[in-house]
Amino acid sequence: MAVGAQQPSIVLTELEQRIFGRLLDVVHHRGLGTQLRVAGGWVRDKLLGKDSTDIDIALDDNMTGVKFCGEITKYYKVIGQELEEPCIIPCNPGQSKHLETARICLSDISKISIDFVNLRTEKYAENSRIPTVEDGTPEEDAFRRDLTINSLFYNINTKSVEDLTRRGLEDLKAGLIVTPLPAKVTFLDDPLRVLRAIRFAARFSFTLAENLREAASDEKVKLNLGSKISRERIGQEVEHMMSDKYPVDAMCHIRDLGLFYVVFAFPEKTVPPVLNKHDWLCVSHIEAAWNLAQSIGCSVFRGGSGSMSQDEQRRLCMYSALFTPVRNMVYTKKKEVVRYIIGNSLKLNGSDAEAIVRIHAASDKFADLIIFLESNGNLETVKENPNDKYLEIPTDMVARVLAGLTLLGIKDLWRLALLISTLSYPEVLSANGSLSQQDKLNRRKEIYIRVERLITDLDLEGVWKIGIKPLLDGNDIMGVLDIGEGPLVKEWKERLVKWQLAHPKGTAEECHEWMKQSKLQKKEM
Repeated sequence: MAVGAQQPSIVLTELEQRIFGRLLDVVHHRGLGTQLRVAGGWVRDKLLGKDSTDIDIALDDNMTGVKFCGEITKYYKVIGQELEEPCIIPCNPGQSKHLETARICLSDISKISIDFVNLRTEKYAENSRIPTVEDGTPEEDAFRRDLTINSLFYNINTKSVEDLTRRGLEDLKAGLIVTPLPAKVTFLDDPLRVLRAIRFAARFSFTLAENLREAASDEKVKLNLGSKISRERIGQEVEHMMSDKYPVDAMCHIRDLGLFYVVFAFPEKTVPPVLNKHDWLCVSHIEAAWNLAQSIGCSVFRGGSGSMSQDEQRRLCMYSALFTPVRNMVYTKKKEVVRYIIGNSLKLNGSDAEAIVRIHAASDKFADLIIFLESNGNLETVKENPNDKYLEIPTDMVARVLAGLTLLGIKDLWRLALLISTLSYPEVLSANGSLSQQDKLNRRKEIYIRVERLITDLDLEGVWKIGIKPLLDGNDIMGVLDIGEGPLVKEWKERLVKWQLAHPKGTAEECHEWMKQSKLQKKEM
């Protein structure tokens, strides 16, 4: 439908017609006077021409979700159809479930689960985001919702859209994010709605209304967001943003509204200290990474043979880019700030923090490789020279060793680390405005493609899967070098990996001879 139509209508799919028809059969057969209204996201998405299976139904006439699901079960027995028992979702204020919900699947029609809850009104105490909930009218239920675009109903009984705030359709057409009640009151009642407003603005490329922006930037609202909302809920909203279509837009809103240090809370006494500009640095990095990934294409987020999907790789890449400017920042006892933000501020999985830290470490190694290549093989530019007094790598194999060691450490995520490494490449950053944004993007893309091709040409793609099978084991090393067990053996095992990367066709005999010569060299020294 056209959102701007005077009498908006929703075109139901055949499946939706069957589901809603069955629910009306229950109402009529059981003699219920209940009006069934689909609420929120389903209505919004249908009006925007998007498919949705998120069917939440609000019930009036003092009908609860549990009671209505009981009526469905009775009706199914009458018509001789089997039906699984409804699932009762208890009230859980911490997860924004302020009322008991009943969920049921009309399994003879569809596998879609439908949630039922009664219309309600909510009243908030000043020091809590957990409201007192009472039965409400359709209008009261619409005005208690977070945004006008989420307050629309589709009345199944009358087959009509209901805009009880009298501006939901208008805001949907205009692409505006607006609260039904005054924005500051809405956000002080439940500060999490600030992040929801940002999430929907980013998802649909809608504009945050000016009064909403002012309310979201209010110091008391920011204070309440940090004190009244659990870190788990904040993390969940950020997760939705980072996994959605336009994560950069969401991060820009968070920065522009002055919410960055509330959402991504830093520990005290960091080294180096947190600066006012860190929010701008972080967001500029995720923006640069997003633009580069879009320019290169989906090959950056190859799923590989591992279990990580392309969407999951994209999500990790965005987090890694966002926190690149603080990757070397530490706090108490040299703990990494990135781990603190991921684990404490957002309450995400420890595996996420581990992966992001690994991506950052590998990106630094890729940066070394990039500088080495750009300097035409000048080893003085490399922070960790792979050569030492026992191992001299042929000049034409140094790049293979540097790249191979990095890939063995980062494995499937190497393209993400390579992309992140280009964000800090000195030539781009030291241009002091002499390069346009497009020129910087082109330069980064050129660097990325050069290194990616190099890895393919050097036959290193997938090297971590087959591994580097040692030509000599620990006992061999101890025998050749006449040393006992201890750290020296580990040191020589690491040196052996470098030798094998530099000599991909080397034999055990050649490796043995190299170690033998190293032993003689050691005696001479």
